[in-house]
Amino acid sequence: MPCFDVVADRNTRTQKVSPAKPFCVALAGNPNAGKTALFNALTGLRSRTGNFPGTTVEHRTGRLRIDGRLADIVDLPGMYSLHAATPEEGIARDIILGKQPGVSTPDGVVVIVDADNLERNLFLVSQLREFDVPVIVALNMIDVAERHGIHVDEKKLGSELKCPVVSIVATSGRGVETLKETIGDWLRAKPSPAPTLTIPDAGCTCSKAVACPFQSRFSWSESVASRCVQSPLVAPSRWTEKIDRFMTHPVIGVAAFLAVMLGVFYLIFSIATVPMALIDALFANAGGWVSRVISNATLQSLVVDGIIAGVGGILVFLPQICILFLFLALLEDSGYLSRAAFVMDRLMRRIGLPGSAFVPLLSAHACAIPAIMATRVIKDPRDRLVTILVAPLMTCSARIPVYAMVTALLFPHSPGMAALVFTGAYALGILAALGMAYVFKKTILPGETRPLVMELPGYKIPSLRTALLQTFDRAAVFVRQAGTIILVFSIVLWALATYPRSEAPAEAIAQRQQAAELMAEGDDETANMLLVDAASMEAQHSLSRSVAGRIGKFIEPIVRPLGFDWQIGIGLFTSFAAREVIVSTLAVVYGVGADSADENADGLYDTLRNATRQDGSLVFTAATSLSLLVFYILAMQCLPTQAVTKRETGTWKWAILQLVYMTALAYIAAFVTYQGLQAMGIA
Repeated sequence: MPCFDVVADRNTRTQKVSPAKPFCVALAGNPNAGKTALFNALTGLRSRTGNFPGTTVEHRTGRLRIDGRLADIVDLPGMYSLHAATPEEGIARDIILGKQPGVSTPDGVVVIVDADNLERNLFLVSQLREFDVPVIVALNMIDVAERHGIHVDEKKLGSELKCPVVSIVATSGRGVETLKETIGDWLRAKPSPAPTLTIPDAGCTCSKAVACPFQSRFSWSESVASRCVQSPLVAPSRWTEKIDRFMTHPVIGVAAFLAVMLGVFYLIFSIATVPMALIDALFANAGGWVSRVISNATLQSLVVDGIIAGVGGILVFLPQICILFLFLALLEDSGYLSRAAFVMDRLMRRIGLPGSAFVPLLSAHACAIPAIMATRVIKDPRDRLVTILVAPLMTCSARIPVYAMVTALLFPHSPGMAALVFTGAYALGILAALGMAYVFKKTILPGETRPLVMELPGYKIPSLRTALLQTFDRAAVFVRQAGTIILVFSIVLWALATYPRSEAPAEAIAQRQQAAELMAEGDDETANMLLVDAASMEAQHSLSRSVAGRIGKFIEPIVRPLGFDWQIGIGLFTSFAAREVIVSTLAVVYGVGADSADENADGLYDTLRNATRQDGSLVFTAATSLSLLVFYILAMQCLPTQAVTKRETGTWKWAILQLVYMTALAYIAAFVTYQGLQAMGIA
């Protein structure tokens, strides 16, 4: 967001003011101090999400209008101090000090502190107050402090800190207008830095502040809090401690977390069913309407099969994504998610991952895209990268149609065996993800996983408004992704499966002529059957001679050791748009028709069971079917996920590695499966 142009170093801040640019305010504060809630209260939906230039660290920016004047609000990553123990803290520090490339220096900083834990929060305030930067202290969660019998003398605290102090409750809006008025004072007259604050025994101010000893700051914070805060002798967190005896217990805590997440995922799959069906119907109706309006066959196919089908196939998962992020936001705001990461840390560290990786990996069973986005909760960059690389190995909902197809081919009349295959497929994905995480931490991303050191926030009633705004923000990012990169991928794959055009086969032409004659005689039913058969034949013929079809024939020697022919090869290629596309592709290749694949699944499966090779042998034997299943469990066949990996890591390098290693893993596992079954005489 545009701000005043500033040239700054640690000692001085010189400004060249451009009246056309809005005033710029940074929001800083400890994690769980309520910074996001205040940002939402100030900006509402007038915000956007992006990454800081040259980094993968996310930030949000919004705009606040006061008395007709504009202020840009920048939500900095959470930080405990300016010592930059994490990349997020380093980015926040550099922005405040005017040292972050491509980002203008804020004209003022609003520091959000937790009134219920004032002593801890004052450490960061003490550092910021030693720099030549205007500061407002927003004393948040004052209602929680009051319930605990804590009274903070706002005026006395302001005198101690030598800067304005405003008591607020960001979730309810209490005091937010007063805070806006204080910010408005900055808008009406460019603020002057408050007198520099000196920490006794720290031995330095200003440029040396970042290097001050910790103990002197903690002593100062304790001293200020003792003068400005009146609190009861009995600790107000006794109920938190009692609850945490169970929530952080090594056995009960893990069981409780699994129960919570199972409940969340049950709600995701049950609640999302209705809106997903509505979205699917919306795009289906849109495709039908476009087919009636656009008469040009090529343009109709581009819009219906390329754009609408491609984007619709991704947006159908939007309800699951929204529900997932809504519940994650509520759990985080309540203070529970920190406990969940704590109790899972012991188990996850054994395979080289932190406890905070458990939620993204679990959410990958819905969709890898929000799972990769959810890895932002992992603080260590190396741990976060490993989690991103292995998350797509978890069985997402897009793989389910493939699992259903294979189990229907193998065990059409045995639900028990079908359930066993499904269970085995999920287990293989989980074991592969955990195994590859271990391999990565021992090879290209070495290093011990840091023990989880964190301060557990107090329990509180989560803000539904804040959770909804966060969910809207994440959904907007996903939709923008679907409207750009995913749209391009869909169009490219459509073109590859459509061109070059080929003449209709003679048999299809003959059937259309016969259908026309039958219609003239009044036999519409038989004529329509012939037309459907002719259309399926034409689609099969066109696909086999398209670029995608030629690619399938080109890779046939490579995939033949897996039990696949060139027709399955086409399905492998086209399913890079989305895994489930292989079902409709095989329906076209084997002459059933993509449209009828969903309507007549039994017809598709019967056709695939009876499909033969040129030598007359069956294509989908038990060995081939299981090989195909194993390949789809492990393969990276989702270009949208690749796009999100690039976005989250900031480079295509890791997305390409993800594609290469998962493809190699899938190939080797499928090869062993097919050749092993063949050697055992299981055809």
